[in-house]
Amino acid sequence: MDVKYDRLNGILIVDIIEEIDHHSTVKIRTRIDYEIEKNMPKITIFNFRNVTFMDSAGIGMLIGRYKLASCFGGKLYMTNVKSNIKKIFEMTGVLKIVPIIENLEEVGGKEIEQCI
Repeated sequence: MDVKYDRLNGILIVDIIEEIDHHSTVKIRTRIDYEIEKNMPKITIFNFRNVTFMDSAGIGMLIGRYKLASCFGGKLYMTNVKSNIKKIFEMTGVLKIVPIIENLEEVGGKEIEQCI
């Protein structure tokens, strides 16, 4: 599992590569928690453009990061979510607390476009 991180003006962008399953969530959780606690970003964006599969462990990982970011007054968003994964988020109610953004200007402007 490969994950890339970019920080820009109080925004943490988490670019997840490949699948999110039980085995990969431990590594992802540990690193994202470190980045959120260290930087306390106002906004954290999960970029799902390369995610092809996600199971229930991925949902738990996302909800946990939402709770952690909220403790620091931050907000969590997702972008580039494929339709099969979006259906999972819709069915589980995740979209009620972690919205999908299509236009990055909604949260921080055009400079973020270069990172995603």
